Amino acid sequence: MIKKDFNIMITKKIQLEMAIESIPPHPTPKVDLEQYNTPAKIAADVLWNAFTLGDIEGLKVVDLGTGTGIFAIGAALLGALGVVGIDFDPQAVKIARVEASKRGLEDLTRFISVNVKSFDEKADTVIQNPPFGVQRAHHKEADRLFMSKSLEIAPVVYSFHMFQTEDFVKRFFQSLGGLITHKFYYSFPIPHIYNFHQKEEVSVDVVVLRIEKLE
Repeated sequence: MIKKDFNIMITKKIQLEMAIESIPPHPTPKVDLEQYNTPAKIAADVLWNAFTLGDIEGLKVVDLGTGTGIFAIGAALLGALGVVGIDFDPQAVKIARVEASKRGLEDLTRFISVNVKSFDEKADTVIQNPPFGVQRAHHKEADRLFMSKSLEIAPVVYSFHMFQTEDFVKRFFQSLGGLITHKFYYSFPIPHIYNFHQKEEVSVDVVVLRIEKLE
């Protein structure tokens, strides 16, 4: 049974988008953590694809790098058996908890502030929009950490990456025993939120890969 949000049964992608679009972005994003809010339209599309492929309803879902909880909350609204949102930033986790509670999802969701390296709970599906590793030299391999951890804890992963890194990301997942089964492409808007941004908004091309872990 798909969960209700504000007494509306979610049976269409547009309903999911409407249900999660009011989740706020991080009020004070940190550039070192590459904190960018995923637009509700993109998040809803990824979640709906995962739902229709049988990767959410009745399953345990983990959202690595959950931020303010958009993927975790969306998965809970789509009938996940349980959802865990992981983020290094305790302020983001606090907001995610509040937003889940507003939607009556506190019994289905847990949000934990911890380094992704330390998280070892098993899940059925991971959904992640990890740092792309492009802002700080010491974070260049942040995306690899998320990729490795995701396939370590779940047999199915949905993972965001910059379009120009697609070939590298595919090879890296394959080296971990992953099989790329689906690709979803988006134009990802990035607003002016950091001092080094020179434009009010720019769009970057991203790819979301669905990966299955081979036995």
